[in-house]
Amino acid sequence: MAVIVNKEECIGCSACISACPFGAMVMEADKACITDACTVCGACVDTCPVNAITKESEQAAVKIDKAEYKDVWVFIEQIDGQVKNVSHELLGEGRKLADAMGEQLAGVIIGDEVEALSKEVFASGADKVYLVEASELKNYSTDGYTTVFAGLINTYKPSVILIGATNDGRDLGPRVACRVGTGLTADCTNLGIDEQTGLVAWTRPAFGGNIMATILCPEHRPQMGTVRPKVFKRPEQDFSKSGEIIRVASKVKGQGIRTRLLELVKVCTTSCNLEEAEIIVSGGRGMGKPENFRLIEELADVLGGVVGASRAVVDAGWKPHYHQVGQTGKTVGPKVYFACGISGAIQHVAGMSSSDIIIAINKDADAPIFKVADYGIIGDVAEVLPALIEEFKKAKAC
Repeated sequence: MAVIVNKEECIGCSACISACPFGAMVMEADKACITDACTVCGACVDTCPVNAITKESEQAAVKIDKAEYKDVWVFIEQIDGQVKNVSHELLGEGRKLADAMGEQLAGVIIGDEVEALSKEVFASGADKVYLVEASELKNYSTDGYTTVFAGLINTYKPSVILIGATNDGRDLGPRVACRVGTGLTADCTNLGIDEQTGLVAWTRPAFGGNIMATILCPEHRPQMGTVRPKVFKRPEQDFSKSGEIIRVASKVKGQGIRTRLLELVKVCTTSCNLEEAEIIVSGGRGMGKPENFRLIEELADVLGGVVGASRAVVDAGWKPHYHQVGQTGKTVGPKVYFACGISGAIQHVAGMSSSDIIIAINKDADAPIFKVADYGIIGDVAEVLPALIEEFKKAKAC
């Protein structure tokens, strides 16, 4: 849809200026004009006293035969010959979608000498694997992987594609969607099937996490979305399962990849790998000052866990963004999550509520974090953490 102003009929009353909630209307030469800030909400259309502003449909979308599109695909993200956990999580959820739609589940593996990963993909529920191997695809590249993935989609026509909302997934997903002419719902936190239409219902946070929006893709195929790691549980694997491997030759040539990997520099190692961690010790503004984060780091070290942080801590510059847990940070699901000096704002809770066990430490007995915690300690973190560290050290020494 688009909003159109008929300049000949516009009387320059400026009623639409005050009616627009997004400030997208301006006056030029005594006529209303629409800027790029327009969201096509229609407020100006309803306000115009002379009907000079109307909504017009864009050119009809290219008609596609939706019946040609079937099966649920999961992009299998791998690094150093290991499948990332998010891909297993999506295979588990993809299995549910495929069963509900009466279709098959497939994994897409792109890389070099990665056929052995097919066993893991089948064990996590896939019926078949699309395998593309080439030396040029050893390391992820935007050009190479986009060309390969888009080619697979145009040839085999999947109905649904799930991609992890990782650094690579967030780069690959929208480029592939644009290449094949479909939409993409980014950073999803829930998936389902819409009862009325049978379409995939993609749920994601909107307006800074204050509401959850459910999005459908009725006119284009495939239906695509990136999904945050740790919002779904990894399925139990059954290595007795097998499936069909469809080998597809790569059409990517070296000159078709405009970037070249010169060196891999690890700026964040296991000490902040939140998405894979089984134990996370997070701190909030209740820690008082950045120096007190040494207690968070020490407890994490004793437990073999990693350090997390709330948005307030990151915004204050106490910790880098890659430590942030929450709606605008990482979504995590460890076995144990310590929330130290964290009040429990809904944006933070949304990023860690799937943890198996939540332990909250806060001197405010009415802090919202205690409503989601399995165990709570009411007290000053500066006093509680040293005691916990000492007790855990004693337990490990036994």
